[in-house]
Amino acid sequence: MKSICQAYGLSRAGYYKAGRKIEKQQIQKDQLLELVYQTRQLLPRIGGRKLHYMLTEELVKLSIKIGRDRFFDVLRQEGLLIRAKKKYCKTTHSTHRFRTYDNLLANTLIDQSHQAWVCDITYIRTLEGFNFLALITDAFSRKIVGYDFSDSLELEGCKRALLMAIRQLPDHFTLIHHSDRGFQYCSNVYTQILKKHGIQISMAQKGNCYENAMAERVNGILKQEFLLDETFRTKQLACKAVDQAIWSYNEIRPHFSLDLLTPKLKHVA
Repeated sequence: MKSICQAYGLSRAGYYKAGRKIEKQQIQKDQLLELVYQTRQLLPRIGGRKLHYMLTEELVKLSIKIGRDRFFDVLRQEGLLIRAKKKYCKTTHSTHRFRTYDNLLANTLIDQSHQAWVCDITYIRTLEGFNFLALITDAFSRKIVGYDFSDSLELEGCKRALLMAIRQLPDHFTLIHHSDRGFQYCSNVYTQILKKHGIQISMAQKGNCYENAMAERVNGILKQEFLLDETFRTKQLACKAVDQAIWSYNEIRPHFSLDLLTPKLKHVA
């Protein structure tokens, strides 16, 4: 070894020091990847920037110093970068006999929880057929406050999601319920529940998905980041995946729009 080091103009101490450095870097990389895999078990398709933020505290405990660019390099080398998926399926049927309402959110400043809810329905595929997920999200905190998973686009699923959300609503709040113009949200039964609880009714204009963009965004996050766009073998497995995804979304997924707080923390802030 002495002769080899002399041939390359290196000292033996320098050679062994470099070897220890490479070994340490590999150990730290393995530790980093283990943290990534653990986090991805709950947040399967979370993006690299949020992942770097979430792991910062654990990396400090392990004395691993790694910037965001180097972090992305490691993810790229291991094939762990996430590419967004784009899929669309229409679940809104707005040609019906029921009354529609104006958009009350367009000129409303949302600055607290329980001020406005945004609602939508998305589909979940199984080998047993299509199922549908009705969601109600708090517009301030982005927390999903009500949801229902069923095998029908009929009213009952949206009604159950609404009642779940209402049970969490504190007294003396002036709330706006915002949705598209789907027949479920316009039906007499649904609107009567809203009016009974003093909730104002707001709807996006027909054919304008941007007026309900936040609800659409929540749908996309659940399907793209939590793998709800997969085809499940049974409805029961899909239901378990939905429950886990919504728990993870509310409890541990940070949002850039919330200064990297989770919906749960923002909701009670």
